[in-house]
Formats: sequence, C-alpha cells, structure tokens
Amino acid sequence: MQFSVKDYRPDGEDAAIAEQERLRAFRRDEPLAPPRLVTGVDVSYDPASERLVAAAVTVDVSTWDTVEEVTRSGTARFPYIPGLLAFRELPTLLEALADLETAPDLFVCDGHGLAHPRAFGLACHLGVLLDVPAIGVAKNAPWPTDAPGEERGDTAPILHEGAEVGRVLRTRTSVKPVYVSVGHRADLDGACAAVLELTRGTRLPETTRRADALSRRLLKG
Repeated sequence: MQFSVKDYRPDGEDAAIAEQERLRAFRRDEPLAPPRLVTGVDVSYDPASERLVAAAVTVDVSTWDTVEEVTRSGTARFPYIPGLLAFRELPTLLEALADLETAPDLFVCDGHGLAHPRAFGLACHLGVLLDVPAIGVAKNAPWPTDAPGEERGDTAPILHEGAEVGRVLRTRTSVKPVYVSVGHRADLDGACAAVLELTRGTRLPETTRRADALSRRLLKG
C-alpha cells in the first residue's frame, strides 16, 4: 500500500488548529462492517529526548495471527499541546504506514476521534489523510463522563454540547473502561462492536497492545 501524504508539520499552534478545522470538513461517517484485518497504531517516546518510534501491527481477527508489522523511528518536531497530539505523532506514523503491503479493513488508534475539543482527534486525522476507516480507543476520558455498568459490553455516552461523540465502553467486567470514538468512515455502533471483538480477555484492543509492545521494544533497543 502506497500513501501519498505531504509533510505534516504546521508552523505553530494557530496553524495546527486551522489545519484541524480545514480537514474536519472531509470527515464522514459510514457503516462499519465487522473487520477481518485490523491495524493497530501506537507511538512510544523516549522520556529523555524527542526521539520516538511509531509502530503499526495488522492482525487477522479470525485467527489472531499477526499479518504484518511496520515501524519507523523519528523525532517529535511539534511541541506537546493538549488537543494537538496528532501533529507530534503523524509525520513518523505516516512514514511507517507507507510501508504497509496489505490494506486493512480498519485502523485502531491509541487516542480519540470525535471525542475531542474540536471534534478532530488523532483517529480523525489518520482516517481523513489516508481516507481509510479509523477509530480511536483511548485509555483516558476526554472530559468527565458518566460511568457505564460493570459488565463487559456496558456503555455510557460521551457527550459534547448535547451530542453523542463517543462511548465509554466496558471491555472487561469490573475493569476500568475504555473511551471509543469514530475517526473516519465508521459508525459508533460498529466501532464499539469491533472493539469488543478485539478485546476478548483484555481491556485494550489486541492490535494496539501489539503495536505498543513493538514500539516500546524498538525504542529500548
């Protein structure tokens, strides 16, 4: 798979916010069919420097086999600013994804999609720039939310200005939930169903778990 994406490094905070606003017009929702090939993406940082490693791992959900892995080392060239994490991670992540040889049915990001102050988190960026189905599965809430029930599969809405922009999803009974939101070319019901399929026995999707482990291993090595 070859991605043609120009350098993604806006000049400062105002330019980054303007780019989010511009790209948001291209985001769309579509029904998400149950995916077979799912690619999880994650980025690990060296706490002592601006070095980072981006990793993407594609898993065949029918067998749980790893189909493909791609990685890329880089340097974070955009400062950490809440709500603008995509501009730190995407340049290196997009370089890694350009090496994918197999097109997945879905990308799962360790971060948010529509559940974002400007309704355009990392999963939206990735999905729109590559025009692929993408969802966000975050470990932490974007803002205070109601808690779901304690059983696996229980949900509570993530609301912003009265609209549902995501769901708090319990992936394991009596274990801390995750926060699911659509990025691009997906719907919230389909996203939550996919996350439950990817978390059989785990809190976090197996795809991003493998991508996280791979990026951390390479960062240390």
